Amino acid sequence: MALNAAQPGFATTVAALRLRSWKLGAGQPMDVIDKFTDADFSHIVDDRADVHVSSRDGRFYLGYFPNGRPGGADEDWVTGEGWVIAVTGTADVPGYRMAFGTDTPAEIVAAVVARILATSQPL
Repeated sequence: MALNAAQPGFATTVAALRLRSWKLGAGQPMDVIDKFTDADFSHIVDDRADVHVSSRDGRFYLGYFPNGRPGGADEDWVTGEGWVIAVTGTADVPGYRMAFGTDTPAEIVAAVVARILATSQPL
């Protein structure tokens, strides 16, 4: 970044900042949901229009919550969580869970899902 130390305060140029345009906005959730085939995954749309996808063996879960994930009196209210991905571990290796906000671009979530699916193998 080009700074002019001779003048007090902060001075730079737009070119020196290298401004970028970033992917923003929720996008199309079907970019994610379409990655799951009926042969290998179960799909459920509940009464809130939330979408739940799980692998036939039950070890993979994806939840899509367009208005935020609901909670209850005894649970955390997680209104900003729009996507939840969880993979159950084994007796030897722990699983993992990821969450993305309601405004996370679906294309970003789709890329993560594609990578997870690429690493799975039938036993």
